[in-house]
This record gives sequence, structure tokens and C-alpha cells, in this order.
Amino acid sequence: MPQTVCPAAGTMFTPSGFSPHLASTCSEADPVIEDEGGPQEARGPGACLAEGPPITSASLDTLIQHLVPTTDYYPEAKVRKFGPKILQLLTEWTETFPTDFREEKMVGLFKDIIHRIAPCDETLSQVLQTLNQKLAAIAQGEECIVKVNASSVSSISDKLVAFKTKSPPIQKEMLSICNDPYTLAQQLTYIELEHLSHIGPEEFVQAFVQKDKLDSTQPCFSEQKKKTTNLEAYVRWFNRLCYLVATEICMPAKKKQRAQVIEFFIDVARECFNIGNFNSLMAIISGMNMSPVSRLKKTWGKAKTAKFFILEHQMDPTGNFYNYRTALRGAAHRSQTANSNREKIVIPFFSLLIKDIYFLNEGCANRLPNGHVHFAKFVELARQVGEFMTWKQMECPFETDRSILHYLHTAPIFSEDGLYLASYESESPENQVEKDRWKALR
Repeated sequence: MPQTVCPAAGTMFTPSGFSPHLASTCSEADPVIEDEGGPQEARGPGACLAEGPPITSASLDTLIQHLVPTTDYYPEAKVRKFGPKILQLLTEWTETFPTDFREEKMVGLFKDIIHRIAPCDETLSQVLQTLNQKLAAIAQGEECIVKVNASSVSSISDKLVAFKTKSPPIQKEMLSICNDPYTLAQQLTYIELEHLSHIGPEEFVQAFVQKDKLDSTQPCFSEQKKKTTNLEAYVRWFNRLCYLVATEICMPAKKKQRAQVIEFFIDVARECFNIGNFNSLMAIISGMNMSPVSRLKKTWGKAKTAKFFILEHQMDPTGNFYNYRTALRGAAHRSQTANSNREKIVIPFFSLLIKDIYFLNEGCANRLPNGHVHFAKFVELARQVGEFMTWKQMECPFETDRSILHYLHTAPIFSEDGLYLASYESESPENQVEKDRWKALR
């Protein structure tokens, strides 16, 4: 019987822990580095932040004055040196946050700045071409999300109707579509990387933006419509995979067949672990740990579960997912040194990544008690999101199987009540609570 208590599918954004390695970055008492002349901030609001030892904090005015050119700070004579830096900044902006330029107004301002810096430079057309390609890819990804969601909702509705009439609930099952665990793990990895490719860093910012802004005079993002479509779609995919696994296990009428499905998904989960696809791994484990599945004691007794307990140990939440974090670091190291693209894949357990970022953002003030910007917090945020951005850029090295992908996206799945009803039909209720629930469901 499975024992690990995994995060419930509906609590993807619920805080569940704080990574030990973040604690050192979240002290509001982080000191300002001092030199012989005292705190570096004391050198004046126009002090160049690039001079001297690293600064752990500075006032917002200092940052602004450092970044904004003036006749004294960046004289016109130095425009040839200053221009390329601004051009590089704008180029990186369009590459990293392309959704900021969906409005024509932003594109117009961007063109105006470029013309002022380098009116004869061909860089503008190149940057705009790259930007248009990124925006087109984002739009295409959003269209795919809408289509997948529409087909999934339809199939779920049809499934529930069929189940209530007590006719055979599903005409097909996973094993009839794919009976090779490695192949299914590859197709799951393709879906994971496809979802990740559409998630931009701005979605993390907008998902956790707080009312406590560095500049409270400006409207905060939380008052606007948040653009977190791709991030939310990825969460829904995780939940769907959980329920799909549970549905596939509860669906067969015979105990032997259910045990066979359990063993199959254990092998799929193991292959996901070997690939570095931790998100699908945790979704499979979570699906197998759902109550309607875990209560099937006779079924589990018939299945070979030794490998499953090993995988559960790897994803054990004890010690703030210590075992998983160790495995993730190992996969990240393998990715950096690997020659084969198949060994470069790192797909983190996304729910935990979101929670780490949430707690870092919530647990650390944007400013220190002296009013300075808390550099350590934003450096750590940038490190975590930047690491994710590196992993998501990996192209899937596996060939796609359209029939398997179609099934994973559109196969009907049971609701929670449907899972319990199927579970009780397979193995009768064992106590009064289960009997009462079964009676209510019927």
C-alpha cells in the first residue's frame, strides 16, 4: 500500500515548506558592506554602484540615479560607449520578456529609443524580427491550450454521463494505446517540455506580485489582469495526469488487470525519474496515492510494488523534500556535463518550485529596515527563475507519437466522486463511512 502523503492536486499553490537554503537570503538585517569610509551608501546618491566591493543594498533613488543617464553621469560625448549598453539591455528585454511588447505603444517606444541610439543600425530589424517570432510562438501556444482545455472538458462530461448509466465507462485504456513504459515516459516528457517552453519569467512575477511595491505611487500588477495563462495551464496538466493515472487504475473490473496497470505506471514513473522528468514522476505518484486508489488493498496486494516504494522514498516530502532536492541537483549536474541531449533534460517538480518562489517572495521584505532595496532577495529570485529558464529551453530529443499524445490530452477521466464510486465497485466498502459514501454516490 502506498504510504507517502503527496501534495493534493488542488493545492498546487498552497505553501507547504521553506527551503533551508533560502533562509540565509531572507534576513531583513542583512548588513550594508562598509569600507574605510563607512557604509557605501553614504558615498552619495550619485555614487557609481560598479565601484568598490559588492553592495548588498542601496536606496531606490540611488539605483534610479545610477541607471538613468544625465549630462554629468553620461555626457553626450560618451554616447558611443553608452548606446551599445542600452541596445544590449533592450535586446535582452525583448528576448526575456516578449509579452511586454504585445501592445503597439510599447513597440513604438522601443523603436524610438533604438533610432535615437543607432539610427543607421540594422539591429532594430533583427530584434523586431526575433520579437515577432517569439510573440507568434506565444500566441500559438495559447491557442493550443484553449483547444486542449476544450477537448478535455468535453470528454470529462461525456465520461460522467456514461458512468452514471453504468455502461462500460471507457472504451479504451492506456495499455491498449501504449504498453511500453519508456515510450510513455518519453511522450510525457514531450508534453512537459512543450508546456515549459511557453512559460515566461514574467508569469512568475505576476503570479506572486505583492501590494507592497518599491514604488507605491504606481499601479501594481495585482490591480491589473494577470497574464499567467501558461503557468496555470501547466498546473492543470499536472492535475489531469494525476486523475488520469487514478482513472486508469480504478477502471478495470478485474483485480488482476488493475494490478497490471499499477505495475505499468510504476515502470513509467521509474523511467521518468531516469530521464529527469520529476514533474510527471510526482504526478504519477500523486495519482497512485489518491484515496480511491490507495484503498484498493487487494489490488495492491496483487501488484509488485518494491520499485514504487523506492520512488516514493525519492519524492518523500520529509525534510522539505530533501531526497528530491538531492536528486534534482544530480540531474542538473548531469545536464551541465552531458554530451547527449537525452541526458540534459531537467524538469523540476513544478509545484515545489512555485512554493519555493512563493515563500522567498513572501518571507523576505523588498526593503531592509533602513529603507534600502534588499539585493539578496532579488538575486536569489533571479537565480531560481533563471535556472528554470535554462531548463525550459531544452528541446525534446524524443520522437513524438501522436496517438499517445492525443490520448494523454483527451482521454476521459473520472471526477473525485467517480473515482470513489469505481473504487467501491471494485472493492466493497470496509467501514461505515465508506458504506455511507457509496450509498450517497449511488
